[in-house]
Amino acid sequence: MNKLKISPFFVLLAAVGIMLLQAAGANAQAKPASPAPLTGIWTVDPVHTNVNFTITHLGLSEVQGRFDTVSGTIIANKADLNKSSVDFTIQVDSINTNNGMRDTDMKSKAYFDAADFATITFKSTKISKAGAGYVALGDLTIKGVTKQVSLPFTIKGPIVDPWGSSRIGIVTNTKIDRVAYGVGGNDKLSDGSWAIGRTAVVSISLEATAAKK
Repeated sequence: MNKLKISPFFVLLAAVGIMLLQAAGANAQAKPASPAPLTGIWTVDPVHTNVNFTITHLGLSEVQGRFDTVSGTIIANKADLNKSSVDFTIQVDSINTNNGMRDTDMKSKAYFDAADFATITFKSTKISKAGAGYVALGDLTIKGVTKQVSLPFTIKGPIVDPWGSSRIGIVTNTKIDRVAYGVGGNDKLSDGSWAIGRTAVVSISLEATAAKK
């Protein structure tokens, strides 16, 4: 009686097929991950956070720049906003306007004075609801000068990102009077207009992940 010969290739193929079927069954039974609740502590993700600004030059064009190094912590409490807070820090030395000479000027004493005032900080004192979004009232410190500002913002999420972490997004836009903080002078052109715009338009789009417990 002849024995049936089975190719090793078909044995391997059958084994792989079985493993794939088992994996598919396990995935079918697994429940999708749920994001952490909004209420909790969130850590700013600097890789996916943008701090951009725009300011006019000679009344003709708009110079755009950004700060590349940031950090921060968000404490969210959806049920009691009085327990919510924002603490955000920008490293002045990370300013980037895509021009090395201009960046050096921005870091000098005439402007941000990065040597003596290494950071720009915002620390909220109150979070309140405003329509579909929120407002963070707090202290903005630039070049050693602290003033109270109001930052309207919106929140997206939480979601579970592709790496399994809970994540939220926050967007805010505001205008900053640079002269009020001693950043640059008040040089004006012959027609009385500002050589460098007095007001900088600032936009922040950040992502934050749920703090590890």
